[in-house]
Amino acid sequence: MAIDNNVTVTGNTGREPELRFTPSGQAVANFGVAVSRRWQNRQTQEWEEATSWFDVTCWGQLAENVAETVGRGTRVTVSGRLDQRSWETPEGDKRSKVEIVADDVAVSLRWATATVNKNERRDGGGGGGAGGGRSFGGSTPSAPPAYNPDEEPF
Repeated sequence: MAIDNNVTVTGNTGREPELRFTPSGQAVANFGVAVSRRWQNRQTQEWEEATSWFDVTCWGQLAENVAETVGRGTRVTVSGRLDQRSWETPEGDKRSKVEIVADDVAVSLRWATATVNKNERRDGGGGGGAGGGRSFGGSTPSAPPAYNPDEEPF
């Protein structure tokens, strides 16, 4: 039985992403996202706030892109899955935590601007080869590019 395990959170990064590499050379980045909510206390009419912190792990090219792009305080939307890790401390105490393993991380454009730089594909992840079979239609310079359904977005 397949169970969907999808989560999306939007908040501010609390620390610079930490980029490391596994012994096999796979990139992994870790950072935290603070998600705050505000509400008005009906008894006191005062505004109250609570913040939840989520640890995020990114792998591969996403990890490298996040480490290069995202800084402390950046507003991001993280989509991924929840994953629980368990371990034992050197003192023998059992610990566990739930973290988000990111499928995608996007910067918010609500209060900031961003510049998009497309990276060259390094891994084979579907689609056509390098160049993506891009075709441009028409002979007039002002004609828009023709749509190629095999082309990767961006």
